[in-house]
Amino acid sequence: MISARLKQLRLARGWSQDDLVAQIGGLVTKASISKYETGKVVPSPFVVNKLAKSLGVKSVQLWGEPKVDVGFIAYRKSSGLSKREQIKTENLVRQALEDRVYLQTTVYAGQTCDCPVMQFPVRKLEDAEKAASQLRQQWRLGVDPIGNLVSVLEDHCIHVIEIDAHDKFDGISAYAKEDKQIIAAAVVSRKGVPGERQRLNIAHELGHTVLKIAQGVDEEAAAFRFGGAFLAPAELIRREVGERRTNVRLEELLILKEKFGLSIQAILRRLLDLEVISKNYYQSWSIRINKEGMRKNEPYPLESEKPEWLDRTVYRGLAEHLFTREEAARYAGKEIENEDSLDLIKRRAFLNLPLEERRKVMRSQAEALSKEYESDPEWRDWEGDDIVDGI
Repeated sequence: MISARLKQLRLARGWSQDDLVAQIGGLVTKASISKYETGKVVPSPFVVNKLAKSLGVKSVQLWGEPKVDVGFIAYRKSSGLSKREQIKTENLVRQALEDRVYLQTTVYAGQTCDCPVMQFPVRKLEDAEKAASQLRQQWRLGVDPIGNLVSVLEDHCIHVIEIDAHDKFDGISAYAKEDKQIIAAAVVSRKGVPGERQRLNIAHELGHTVLKIAQGVDEEAAAFRFGGAFLAPAELIRREVGERRTNVRLEELLILKEKFGLSIQAILRRLLDLEVISKNYYQSWSIRINKEGMRKNEPYPLESEKPEWLDRTVYRGLAEHLFTREEAARYAGKEIENEDSLDLIKRRAFLNLPLEERRKVMRSQAEALSKEYESDPEWRDWEGDDIVDGI
């Protein structure tokens, strides 16, 4: 029905009903928008077209029924988001996950989803550590550091969705059900954070997704314990750092940061959880981190990971003629041009090079042509006769 879809699309853009009225140039009143969203009145085709255009979708999308039921698992309790920001974020994520489920079931028809939503019971914090190890075993990840966490999740039907959000927003988890069966999940993180923070945020949201936390257990502590254990397994940490330490240098922590893709603060917390360092020593490091401004700006930030599933799936579906270029552009959230020839792609890549790099390429090609000229007797025998007869 148009009512639910219209409201979802409006809220996903953070618009009030007054905002939507303004977007369509006052074509209808706020009261009319309210009636459309509650299903009391059905807008005319002309009004539907105007609403769709203002929302950046096709008219047919306003009539479509959601094929999946999207639910939300967790917000950070310290997120600090206003109610309006939460509603906007939830509707944005709901729309994004619905689109990804459609792509998942259309392009990868028959694919099973290895996404254990709320399958690992946690009655104490140590159970979160055990759950991280079990999930690594289930996904056959071994104990080595995870090079690209985003790719691992995307390989198991857990969609990584990045959004532009308030800096108080760290993440949220969601799932999609069809016929009461979970067919996909999503972890959502904010764009523009360093890689080490992004990875722990995503692993933390993964914890909220897969853990079934008992009443009385601190949910945030359990999710963070899971995230740290998933990215830095106890066995590997103890092998790298030792069973007990009374002192750890900053240089060593920076090496561990690069190895595990975790912040210095997260690594120190991991060492505390595993009783490699004492609580007093951990607190002394916390004081130093605050004093030196490293809590928000750590040295040597890591590059953030980029989700690839959406683009890869859209281009595959487009290549296999499963949807139109216009539909592909909407799913990808960007313009998709007609397919270019390989020569044109190479020429564009060449023109995007810095001037000095282009000159190097041209010199290299000139040298190659010069050698070909010197080795070709037909070129050497030609002494400049007219190329075209009769001139």
